[in-house]
Amino acid sequence: MRISLQAFVVLWGALVFVGCNSSKKEAEPLETAKEEPLNIIFMIGDGMGVPQVSSAYYFGDSLPNFSRFKQIGFHQTSATDYTITDSAAGATAFSTGEKTYNRAIGVSVDSLPQETILERLQGEGYQTGLISLTTITHATPASFYAHVPDRDMHEEIASQLVESNVDFFAGGGKKFFNQRTDGKNLFEELVDKNYHLDTLELSETIKGKKNAYVLADDGIPSKIDGRGDYLSEATTMALNYFDQREEPFFMMVEGSYIDWGGHAENAEMMISEVADFDKTLGVVLDYVEAHPNTLLVVTADHETGGVSIGKHYEVDKSTGKKKEVPEKVTVYFNSNQHSGELIPVFAKGKGAENFQGIYENNEIYHKMINAINQAK
Repeated sequence: MRISLQAFVVLWGALVFVGCNSSKKEAEPLETAKEEPLNIIFMIGDGMGVPQVSSAYYFGDSLPNFSRFKQIGFHQTSATDYTITDSAAGATAFSTGEKTYNRAIGVSVDSLPQETILERLQGEGYQTGLISLTTITHATPASFYAHVPDRDMHEEIASQLVESNVDFFAGGGKKFFNQRTDGKNLFEELVDKNYHLDTLELSETIKGKKNAYVLADDGIPSKIDGRGDYLSEATTMALNYFDQREEPFFMMVEGSYIDWGGHAENAEMMISEVADFDKTLGVVLDYVEAHPNTLLVVTADHETGGVSIGKHYEVDKSTGKKKEVPEKVTVYFNSNQHSGELIPVFAKGKGAENFQGIYENNEIYHKMINAINQAK
């Protein structure tokens, strides 16, 4: 059968139209599919440098969870006024993306409030959480929600926490809430703001409420003083709580007493705190592996103690001389203060590759924000 050129063109156009529409229809699910928002878990081992991480390998009974990371970098820690940073300036650099002076909490070098990553993500619909072993008003956790010129303004910091709308927080510091110089009882204000509050134990979270656990007048006890598994249990509770809702979350978890072990030049304390942090790290890594839409970043604000791990000597009873024990090592402290060491950064999950290299501490904020933007 012969057809005219004009009829052929019309027929060909119709076939192309049908074919194009068919292809477009098949592609629609891919075009409209959306990535899940990125969860961020930020773990800070306060005072944890390379030697502290190394202790987990020399004194532990099994391979540390640190070995589960493939993406590793280093950051430089200096504050704007001191080469050796404190925890306040270090955490503020993490939380705001801007370096500042020692003792500053969530403020710039001019003492002006700076929006933190926690506050920014709250504005984008994120759930938020904070877990610490110290008072929840201490420098590291405070730097994520408070804005004061000096870290010792604990009562003002506690007042700002009440107004911060953090969904889940756990730590110590009762005295800054209910034994205040202004006579206020901030625990009553938390309850009025629909918080499930517990000042005795890590009781079960309540869905539909914010949850607050303030469990000691000052800090939670150290591991060698009988703390138990508080850090891993609180972290597990928070993850389960966040999973009850569809919104993404940002959570900061601090292993606070690695730093205190360095200040006290107490090797047993430092080793046990690193081991406890590594145990909690295992909980979080399991979560990240089961939830691909999550980024875990692990680092420290600074190193404490100028720690090194070296040869172990014992006195030979027959000669009275020191003799090296080949199969053992010893923790040595160079000082009881912070040092200027580069600090390791471990990352796992979506966007982890961005944390390789050597960079300033405030860049961690920008890398986390970039990872969130890339996941959108």
